[in-house]
Amino acid sequence: MKRSLEDHAERFDEKSDEYDDSKSEEYEAARSLVVEHAAPGPDDVVLDLGAGTGAIALPLAVAAERVLGRDISEGMLEKAREKAAERDLSNVDFDEGRFREPNVPDEESVDVVTSNFALHHLSDEEKREAIDVVASLEPRRFVLGDIMFFGEPDPEEPFYGPEVDDPATVGVLADALTDAGFSLTAVEMVHDQVGVLVAERAEDGDFVVGEEDARSEE
Repeated sequence: MKRSLEDHAERFDEKSDEYDDSKSEEYEAARSLVVEHAAPGPDDVVLDLGAGTGAIALPLAVAAERVLGRDISEGMLEKAREKAAERDLSNVDFDEGRFREPNVPDEESVDVVTSNFALHHLSDEEKREAIDVVASLEPRRFVLGDIMFFGEPDPEEPFYGPEVDDPATVGVLADALTDAGFSLTAVEMVHDQVGVLVAERAEDGDFVVGEEDARSEE
């Protein structure tokens, strides 16, 4: 991680008022794909990591039994709570939490985990640790939208801020997911630096869709 969690939290606290108006087409496309692939059922509990102002958690709360939105920025969480109240959504809980300490109640069983445009703030080693924590919750599905490299990024047109962001290649993420016990079942390329990965909890004999191609990009 290029900055501390406290630094990132403060940065997003400062951006919370205008955050929803600053998103790119690629972000919105990834967000829509994450919601589509998450597809929770009416009995499912969803954990949304890096929830921000609720772009993923709020639409999923309409379909799921319960959604846990976790973020390190209290400013962003407050905006998410305001939007949940405006939509009269009482089955979504926004609270402090992070990838490696998601703050899931002991009695809560998580069925689906989602995240969009958040994991790239961690180093590759920290990403692996975060994915291992997600796997330990034993969800049946993990849908990750993020900045990720499908090829060699153009240094003249980066889709990220090198001073604060640390994106991985698709291959690194694919390896981390499969090593944690997931099967990669879908790879959606939104931009050559933005994608959505869908991972299902692996069973013996599962075929990993797209893993070979994803690793070839490393």
